[in-house]
Amino acid sequence: MATLEELSQAVIEGDYEKSELLVKELVGQKTDLGDILNKGLIAGMNHVGEQFKEGNYFVPEVMISARAMQAGLNIIEPMMAGTNADYKGTIIIGTVQGDVHDIGKNLVTMMLKGGGYKVYDIGTDIKPERFVSEVREKKPDILAMSSLLTTTMHYMQKTIDALVAAGLRDKVKVIVGGAPITQAYADKIGADGYSKDAASAVDLVGKLI
Repeated sequence: MATLEELSQAVIEGDYEKSELLVKELVGQKTDLGDILNKGLIAGMNHVGEQFKEGNYFVPEVMISARAMQAGLNIIEPMMAGTNADYKGTIIIGTVQGDVHDIGKNLVTMMLKGGGYKVYDIGTDIKPERFVSEVREKKPDILAMSSLLTTTMHYMQKTIDALVAAGLRDKVKVIVGGAPITQAYADKIGADGYSKDAASAVDLVGKLI
């Protein structure tokens, strides 16, 4: 009999093959999908997130654990499609136009999934119009934008302006992050929040939703 505790431990240890196997076994045992998500996968990732925040874990360990969590998520997400009841909220995340950096974005995505959120990662080099169409279609609680270059950060402003023009700005909270971004810049462009790293991004989203 597979247990949720074993699954949680597999995520902490970054054992993606074991995580996948345990999720399949738990599904076969008719374990509640919400429990597999929350008490197994997310519980493990939460522990990793806490260790990361305290400086005991570093980015490589978090990425390895995130991969183990994703292996399990890949199995249950199709079964959970159509029901958002088990998610705390929905987030769209992407790197702005002209910028193809994605390590920070990927880490934030994994930490948010580990925090119990449904996350649509739409990739890098995303034009303002694409962000707008994704918001219109998916109706997320949060739009998260990343930029690692000072030459591309102005596209955050352009995206917010495009949301205003489309009449969607009051329908979604916008958060920003990345190496050159500061709280002052977030305030200047009218974003709802700024996070300096992946761990604080989860806290920020929790406050905004």
